[in-house]
Amino acid sequence: MKPRKIRDNGQSGAPKWMVTYSDMVTLILVFFILLFSVSQIDMVKFDAVSESFRNRMIFDFYPSPVPMENPTEHTSNEESGKNSNEFENPTATENVNDRDDMTQEENKDSLDELMAQVEQYLQNNNLNNVISASRDDRGVVLVLQERIMFDTGEAKILDSGKPFLDRVGELLMNLPNDVSVEGHTDDRPISSYKYPSNWELSGARASSVIRYLIDENDFDVSRFSSIGYGSTRPAAPNTSVENWRENRRVEMIILEKENESTE
Repeated sequence: MKPRKIRDNGQSGAPKWMVTYSDMVTLILVFFILLFSVSQIDMVKFDAVSESFRNRMIFDFYPSPVPMENPTEHTSNEESGKNSNEFENPTATENVNDRDDMTQEENKDSLDELMAQVEQYLQNNNLNNVISASRDDRGVVLVLQERIMFDTGEAKILDSGKPFLDRVGELLMNLPNDVSVEGHTDDRPISSYKYPSNWELSGARASSVIRYLIDENDFDVSRFSSIGYGSTRPAAPNTSVENWRENRRVEMIILEKENESTE
């Protein structure tokens, strides 16, 4: 008996190699998905790209560099960018540098006014030879030399220095500004029971000045702050007796308004 022939209907499935190929493609896809899932997106670059797409100005107003063969007859001038002057005359915005310059100019004027008030007060009360005044970016600086305020190595205010502090108190009563009091010494070491080093001595002198001003006047204590710098900020090189005398001082900084919150 002859075997039956299976009729070929002319239709067959995909080649066997397609199964292996599809598995490989699937594995590669899963591999890249895993890489993406564990990767970290640079948010700065991502935000920059997002912003470039959100900013429609360059697409709406800038004409295309590729000429169109059949431009639409009804394309408006705004859409084509023909009459747009957005890039030649960008929208007026306030420049940050301009604002900074204005703020610096206002601060300078305020400091000039404060300095003028202090100088006038010192002149009217004959204090120019005792208390020197200068100005820096913090405010107006009053310098009280040690020889009129303290004995060497001590932080107790001398009776001869109290009248000058009384005058300074009168000045501060007429000003709303905060005050920072800083103590300074020369570089010669000190070692005593009360003041083991120049740090303690300079801090104690600054505190003594504040305590006297508060005790003798009705000041808000929150206006004052004190710090002792020791010999770290000399006004002159510590090379002579005269310079040592100049470095032993207490500085009172009448703070400019903009600097009060940063102290």
